[in-house]
Amino acid sequence: MIYNKKEFYGGGAMLIAFFVVLFFMFQPIFSGHNAMEYLDNLYNSISKGSINYIPQLTEEASALDAKQVSVDMTYASEAEAAQSALLFAAAGATAVPSGTGLKVTGSLGAILKASLADSAYMYANDGAAVTAKYSLDARRSLYNWWTSLKLLDKSLKSQKQFEAAKVVGTVQSKAVEAAYNYFGVEPVQIMDEVGLVAFSLAFYVFYTLWYGFAILFLFEGWGLKLSH
Repeated sequence: MIYNKKEFYGGGAMLIAFFVVLFFMFQPIFSGHNAMEYLDNLYNSISKGSINYIPQLTEEASALDAKQVSVDMTYASEAEAAQSALLFAAAGATAVPSGTGLKVTGSLGAILKASLADSAYMYANDGAAVTAKYSLDARRSLYNWWTSLKLLDKSLKSQKQFEAAKVVGTVQSKAVEAAYNYFGVEPVQIMDEVGLVAFSLAFYVFYTLWYGFAILFLFEGWGLKLSH
């Protein structure tokens, strides 16, 4: 038996309306995407627009132009070592591959700035510029930079050059890794989409409460109540 018909049917109507809206949210009516995909792309673009540390890191790397490094690094394969040698050679360093090993000697600042330059191309979604430099897939080249900087960081730490290693690690994570992960995403500043962002957050809160009250009214109208 229904305890309160007005509350029960009101909750039922709210629940039906909730699922009708949910149905339309999953339709590809937002530039060929559903609402979830559209907002996911929007927030990815906003996220990318807020993480461009490349100019700042380029300045930090310039302070290391006079610092010479000499390291031996071991890669997972001979192909990766040979491909990575091209990266260091383009930075003006001497890179001698031997099997899976690679001996690199050169300016740390120049090496870091070369990796940042490629990251800047990728951040701007200009993979063709990176491919033209190394005759290799752009994402593969940037992945090789990521691996090389990781190995460089490890080698510098083993030489107790911790300050230099810290800069290398920062470039690896904040520039190379970020550019790789966000490649293909168009950067957007949050203030350019502040209205849509505010609406999406407000709608999320409203839609969640809508579902909660629909369930509440439905069960209270049915006569179910919590008691101690």
